[in-house]
Amino acid sequence: MTHEQRMKNLSVPTHKIDVVLDTDAYNEIDDQFAIAYMLKNPEKLNVKAIYAAPFLNARSTSAGEGMEKSYNEIFKLLDLMKTEMEVFRGSDSFLIDEKTPVISDAARDLAAKVENYSPENPLYIVAIGAITNVASAILLNPKVAENAVLVWLGGHGLHFHDTKEFNMVQDIAASRVVMSSKIPFVQLPCMGVVSGFTVSKADLECWLKDKNPLADYLAQNTIDEAESYAHGRPWTRVIWDVTAVAWLLNDKDRFMLSRIIKTPLSSYDGVYEDYADGEDMRYVYYIHRDRLMEDLFKRVLGE
Repeated sequence: MTHEQRMKNLSVPTHKIDVVLDTDAYNEIDDQFAIAYMLKNPEKLNVKAIYAAPFLNARSTSAGEGMEKSYNEIFKLLDLMKTEMEVFRGSDSFLIDEKTPVISDAARDLAAKVENYSPENPLYIVAIGAITNVASAILLNPKVAENAVLVWLGGHGLHFHDTKEFNMVQDIAASRVVMSSKIPFVQLPCMGVVSGFTVSKADLECWLKDKNPLADYLAQNTIDEAESYAHGRPWTRVIWDVTAVAWLLNDKDRFMLSRIIKTPLSSYDGVYEDYADGEDMRYVYYIHRDRLMEDLFKRVLGE
């Protein structure tokens, strides 16, 4: 890939594009907003498939169970939107090293899909969970790194004291495979950047509650989750994953600001390390919270 083509692929697309979404949809409450936002922008985003990503936390007993719960949650959102879509089960475990893919329907599908694309006409991948499925697809078919563009919500801001962010720390090996693959890479860092994209109970009740089945589910799901730990105290929730979708809609920097940097590597020690062979990537460093929240609510409400 030429430098000129890489710079073009690291810019916000100006035309309708093909995109796949890789999501740990049951992990918390923000993936659901991202799925809705992506599917509610059909004039720009032609969604070719959704992949269920693995996760392991209090909501799952294993990475595989997390993936299966995410697979089912994706269909719940599709049912609410009365939409049909190809959905593939992803990895049932994380990478054991940086050379061995986890074989799954999602990884195989992505590895096959990129054969129909090129650097000049790439497939866009929005990843909002552990990057296992994408890394596995790259290991299965290196053309993924040539014929696709990756937008990933993962890691923390460069100024933050560590990289122990949920999506990244679950599968460091996978993040290193991706970041060293030379795929055109857009990073939405969590703490210090996307952490500013918060929503409150008042926002949800004012703008979404009881407006339509999808809006009501998103609002109530978030309120229930937050109040399970807030116990009557004030709260806001970050709905992180929406921002990765919004990058593809970021005409004239309307939703976020970014700059070109050299790709670092995530280390097994929980920090970023310099990478001598790092290619240019795009690093998002600021989110226009109110502008993006307004557009998200309008899309969910069908306005």
